[in-house]
Amino acid sequence: MALQSSDKPVRKKNRWRRALLLLTGLVVLLLISTGTLIGYLYQKDLPPIPEDARSRLMDSRGNVIAVFSADGRSHDPVGLKDISPLLIQATLAVEDRKFYEHAGFNIRSMGRAVLVNLENGSRAQGASTLTQQLARNLYLSHEKTWTRKAKEAMYTLQLEMKYSKDDILRMYLNEIYYGHGAYGIEAASRMYFGKSAASLDLAESALLAGIPKGPTYYSPYNHLDNAKKRQKIILSSMVEMGEITQAEADRAAGETLALKPREEQTAALTAPYFRDYVGAAAAKLLGISTDELELEGLSVYTTLDPDMQQAAEAAVAQGMAGAGGLETALVSIDPRTGYIKAMVGGVNYRANQFNHALATTRQPGSSFKPIMYLTALSEKEMTGLSVFNSQPTLFHYDNNRKTYQPRNFGDKYLGQINMRQAIAASDNIYAVNTIMKVGPEKVIETARKMGIVSPLADVPSLALGTSPVSPLEMAGAFSVIGDGGVKMPTTAILKITDAKGNVLYEAPRAEGDSVVSPAAAYVLTRLMEGVFETGGTGNRVASLIKRPVAGKTGTTDTDAWMVGFTPELSTAVWVGYDKGRDITTTEGRRAAPIFAQYTEKALENVPPKIFPIPDGVVSVYINPESGKLATAACPDKVLETFISGTEPTAYCDLHGNGKEAEQAAGKDAKQGDSSDKDHSWWSDIKRWWLN
Repeated sequence: MALQSSDKPVRKKNRWRRALLLLTGLVVLLLISTGTLIGYLYQKDLPPIPEDARSRLMDSRGNVIAVFSADGRSHDPVGLKDISPLLIQATLAVEDRKFYEHAGFNIRSMGRAVLVNLENGSRAQGASTLTQQLARNLYLSHEKTWTRKAKEAMYTLQLEMKYSKDDILRMYLNEIYYGHGAYGIEAASRMYFGKSAASLDLAESALLAGIPKGPTYYSPYNHLDNAKKRQKIILSSMVEMGEITQAEADRAAGETLALKPREEQTAALTAPYFRDYVGAAAAKLLGISTDELELEGLSVYTTLDPDMQQAAEAAVAQGMAGAGGLETALVSIDPRTGYIKAMVGGVNYRANQFNHALATTRQPGSSFKPIMYLTALSEKEMTGLSVFNSQPTLFHYDNNRKTYQPRNFGDKYLGQINMRQAIAASDNIYAVNTIMKVGPEKVIETARKMGIVSPLADVPSLALGTSPVSPLEMAGAFSVIGDGGVKMPTTAILKITDAKGNVLYEAPRAEGDSVVSPAAAYVLTRLMEGVFETGGTGNRVASLIKRPVAGKTGTTDTDAWMVGFTPELSTAVWVGYDKGRDITTTEGRRAAPIFAQYTEKALENVPPKIFPIPDGVVSVYINPESGKLATAACPDKVLETFISGTEPTAYCDLHGNGKEAEQAAGKDAKQGDSSDKDHSWWSDIKRWWLN
């Protein structure tokens, strides 16, 4: 019996020892496993963060203006220093008060959430920290499964190990969704309030901080009452944390928010049509898909001028205000380089992603006429003084087998007019007479040299712009005229580099091709300046432009155009409906003001310049009544420019006669290049400053 009683304590002691050893082993194993897991997670690379992996669009100054995204998201990454401290405080107050204290998980909040979920029998309540939310937004879906939770935990640990708290907060604020396509606080701030995230006040910060909880439910556009209620909750939380006083919270809650009108939400996107255009072009250059381009981490350096792009977007927004379903496009090119400086492809990108600047289905109307007149001048078939009779005319062509009878707008016919008058008044009868004289095939040849690639019909109506051409093509063609007949390749992409900075593509340096006589281009330019003078179709916007400008309007039943240029910019503006609906006269008048406002704003810091005068040009004083060289006896004299050798040689005999008139004219009749320059400066100065 004694042996049995002494044996029991020994067995019990051995069991406790084994249990303790087992427990110790398990703890050690757990520590080793945890250490191994932590070491593994620390060594393992995180998947590429979309903010860093997305390919970026750079402007002409090397600044990031957008990221490439198939979903058209607005995403403008900024640093913490560029975000209002009030927004940061509001976000932390409502989302993660202990953010700077925990290691990625808030144990107390998690425990509280577990108890609530056990009581409810569901996983209805969460306790995610900002780091957990960031891990989910960057790498995972939002499905509520244990597998996703496990992955989220691992990514959360990795983020905490590999990034500082400030870096995590910065990434979170740049990645979180604020509704209506805006990802990140900068995009949201500009969309809702039209200002940078750095400029947000307390009321605005508290409102925006509440949106990510439910981007639709708390959207101030969709449910302003819900947004205001959540704003008050956030302000109260900030008071509890000692970030603000109760008085400050009350003032912010009572502040009337200056929300940007919903129809102007597209302003949160920077150059979205240009981004899509460049994205497709870059993918083609590299031989990859646009989807592959998006996450290649590339930097695409472009020709876009941010100030000019802003001027273009502002001009379109103002010019198309209240336009209903009317659409528009604006594209602007530097004639000296061929660089695209600004592009707007429509009224609202979110509503319609189709880039009308590239549309090859719209008739340019009379804006095509300068290409034809340039052909006539280059061939020396006509001059600015060539006269046709503007009257109802039936034209025969195709060996007299076909006829064509154009009409002037409003059935207004001017009788005997010259090219200058025809361009200014946009006379259709004169234009068709011109194409019948030089031949449609020669006009098409000139158009091809100037960069028009769209199909052009070899018919008399080509003179009136009946063959569809894109705004981009028109801006490129007019840039040839503006650059003295030199065609520079239209360029949007200067360079593409990979994530490591290696150059994958670089645009070749182009010298440009002289496709048209410089003298012919200059003579046409002088004639086209008349469009903005008294009697010209662009005269009503002339007062808006304080610099030399040449251009041409164009109107069809469904389209309205204003295409023009200065020495620095060639710009095409189109207005019309997508579904072939006819435009009214009032709707057609929107194009010219957009052109004028954009041109003046885009060049506001550029001194006005006259168009450079090339060799091979001569200017002479003409009597406008006779069309001959003016004499001293002529009461009216007009300085006209010609390609050397095409100027008139006969003197006016309406005032005085014979040799006496010719001798009286002397040197006054023929002034040459310097006189043209003097006249240009004088007439331009009068127009700039007296308008």
